[in-house]
Amino acid sequence: MHKGPTDYLYRITQRTWSYIVNVGTSPLMPFIESRRTRLLNLLAIPCIPFMLFFAVLNASQGRYLLAALNLTTSGINVFVLWLHWKRRYLSARLVAIVCSILLYAFTGLFFHNGAEYFLLNILICCILVYDNKWVVAGLSTLVITAFLLIIFMPQYWQLAEPVPQSRVWANVATSLFFIVVALSFFKYIQGDYQREIEKQREALAAMNKDKEKLFSIVAHDIRSPLATLEVLLDMFRKGEYPELEMEEAAGMLHKKIAQLGGSLDNVLRWSSRSMKGIHAQPVNFFLGPLATEVLYFFEMIIQQKKITVDTAIPSDLLLYADRDQVSVILRNFLSNALKFSYTGGQIEVKAIAAGTQVAISITDHGTGMLPTQVLNLFSYRQSPGYGTDGERGTGLGLILCKEFAQQNGGEITVESHVDKGTRFTVFLPMGKPDFTEDD
Repeated sequence: MHKGPTDYLYRITQRTWSYIVNVGTSPLMPFIESRRTRLLNLLAIPCIPFMLFFAVLNASQGRYLLAALNLTTSGINVFVLWLHWKRRYLSARLVAIVCSILLYAFTGLFFHNGAEYFLLNILICCILVYDNKWVVAGLSTLVITAFLLIIFMPQYWQLAEPVPQSRVWANVATSLFFIVVALSFFKYIQGDYQREIEKQREALAAMNKDKEKLFSIVAHDIRSPLATLEVLLDMFRKGEYPELEMEEAAGMLHKKIAQLGGSLDNVLRWSSRSMKGIHAQPVNFFLGPLATEVLYFFEMIIQQKKITVDTAIPSDLLLYADRDQVSVILRNFLSNALKFSYTGGQIEVKAIAAGTQVAISITDHGTGMLPTQVLNLFSYRQSPGYGTDGERGTGLGLILCKEFAQQNGGEITVESHVDKGTRFTVFLPMGKPDFTEDD
């Protein structure tokens, strides 16, 4: 629809007004300081044309002193805006309040033109823009004293020329209107402040959830290597390793420590990425090498429980997902499969293309689960059980897996039967076959 000159003029006026009201404010300012600056701008802007109008009117009527005072008041408000623009906020407040007190007190005493009611605006501004109780008390006392002095002192000044009664009423009405504006804006500030607090509360709650997820990753990725190290060192202590096998065991220990260092590196990388929340950063990558890394991570446990792991992953199968998050999902699946598999059992790791997605499944033939346990797997209602060798989990890993799968546009399914085993399957987007290393 065609927009006419009136609409264009309205938008220009609106942008100009918004710019002037926000003079001196910036997103980096403290919330309350930004609102205080806007409050002074909001009171100063209408005062400039208002005082210019009365300066012209008083000059045309021969009240040159009052006209000069009106011009001075208008100039002071322009100066306040300039100080805000220069980021000199404390100076702007001092100039606005002190000069206004002096000018309004002087014009009220000399002309009894209702200017004393503008002092009530200054009183409200003092209370709203200053936190120091002594500053507020001092300025409030000064304003109230000037107001009472004007109200109760009769007009005997020869220099003063009385202004029409209609002018007095106009000044009183205008000053009361500014009081309404100031209080309304203060109410808006309070509501805005509450909304800002609520936003920060929600952000803090989200950060706490992300912290719990990171702790879950730490617990899961580091607990397993440490448990293996504990077993090996205990065997060393008891002399259960023959001397000929000590060298091989030392090599295993070296591998586990290297694994643990890699896990710590992953956690540190996760922590740095997650300072502003955990979010998926999808890339194209081959699934095979990642699966190999995950299996290597559990090599000692696989050997300890004498588990046979059969893998069937095409070498050219690509995923488009966050590699670290997929690694967490697979590690959790494989960890659970090993935990609930019997010694000498078998685990299958398979991946096949399923339309535009890849289905990755890890199947064990261990203890299995009841239907009620399957329903509660991805909630905080679950009660983590013990593995076949007494292994104990936290129960947070699968909740994390579900969220990571959703962040990558995938989903997880579970099939389980008591004493027959469990199959976890995650569906994730298939990668692009023409990707480069820079992708």
